[in-house]
Amino acid sequence: MQQNKAGLSHEAFRGVVDGKAVQLYTLINKAGAEAHFINQGAKLVSLVVPSRTGYTDVVLGHDSLDEYIHSEEAYFGAICGRYANRIARGHFTIDGTSYELPINNGPNSLHGGLKGFNAVIWDGEELAPNKVAFTYTSPDGEEGYPGELTVRVVYTLTDEGELCIEYEATTTRPTVVNLTNHAYFNLSGEGDPSVHDHTLEIFAKEYLPTDETAIPYGAPAAVAGTPMDFSTPHLIGERIDTDTDQLRWARGYDHTYILDKELGKLAIASRCSSPKTGIVMEVYTDQPGVQLYTGNWMSGNLRGKHDHRYPARAALCLETQHYPDSPNKPEYPSTRLNPGETFRSTTIFRFTLKA
Repeated sequence: MQQNKAGLSHEAFRGVVDGKAVQLYTLINKAGAEAHFINQGAKLVSLVVPSRTGYTDVVLGHDSLDEYIHSEEAYFGAICGRYANRIARGHFTIDGTSYELPINNGPNSLHGGLKGFNAVIWDGEELAPNKVAFTYTSPDGEEGYPGELTVRVVYTLTDEGELCIEYEATTTRPTVVNLTNHAYFNLSGEGDPSVHDHTLEIFAKEYLPTDETAIPYGAPAAVAGTPMDFSTPHLIGERIDTDTDQLRWARGYDHTYILDKELGKLAIASRCSSPKTGIVMEVYTDQPGVQLYTGNWMSGNLRGKHDHRYPARAALCLETQHYPDSPNKPEYPSTRLNPGETFRSTTIFRFTLKA
C-alpha cells in the first residue's frame, strides 16, 4: 500500500542485518517534498521534489531492504567511505607505515573496500521531522585502514528545497578520510531511461585525466576545447560518445572536476536541469572536487523502484569529494586526519523549478 509520495512501504525496509535493526526514515518539508533513507549504508532511497507535473522522485533505488542488500549497484544513494573513489593498487603510506587495502575495482581499491560504509549498518536517529542523523564507528584496521574512525552524517530537508548533508569524523590514529554521498539522479524521474537530455554546468576549468583504470595521472588538465568542458551549459549526451581515451575507457563521464573555488569554502559546484520536469538541481560543497559519473556501467537488468529497469546512462552522480588517490599524491589537497582533529564537510543539493 502506498504510504507516501514515493510509493514506498516502511515494512519492506524492516529487517535485521549483522545483528542490527534496519528501517526506513522519512523527512518532509512544508513544500511537500520527501526524502527517504535507510540505515543500511545511510542510503538516500528516494527524494521527491516539486516538478511541473506535481512531484517527481529524482533518485534511483530499490523498493526493499533485500533488493538493496543484493543489488548489483552497491552504491545507490549510499555514503561511501572510509575513502570514497579509488586508491591506486590499494596501497598508501602514513608516516613511513604502509597500509594495504582490498582490491575491488580492477587493480585498485574503490569506495572503502569489500565492505565499505555503503554496506554497514549505521545507527539512525530522528532529530526532527526534517532531519535525521546516522552514526557509524569503524574499528581500527577495518578494510585495512588505520584508526578507529567515528563518522556522523546528518541529512536535513529544508523548507527552501534543499537536501543538506553534513559530515563529521574523528579518529584514534592518523588515517585518511574521503566521504561522499553516491546518489544516482535522474531529474526527469527515476525510471526515465536517459540523462542525455539533461543540461549540465560544472564550475570548473580543470579536471583530472585518468588512466584506463580510472586513476588520475596527477596534474589537472584544462577542460577548454575538450568534451570534458561543462564550464558553460551543455547537454550531457552532446559529446559523451566522442572517441577519446577518457570517454572510451570510462564508457562515458567518470571524472573528477577541480572546482573553481577556495579550498574549504562552501560554493556552487554544479547546476543540472531536465527539460521534461523543469527541475533544476544545484550542488554546493566545501570539498575541492566533484566526480561526474553518468551511470555508464548500469546493466538495465536489476529491478529498481516500481519495477523500473535502469540502463546505462539512466542517471548521473555528482559526488562531492577530495580527489582520487590523494594519499599517494602529495600535490593534491590532503585527506589525512589526525587524532584530536575533526573532519567536517557540507554538501547541499538545492532544487527549484525553471520559470
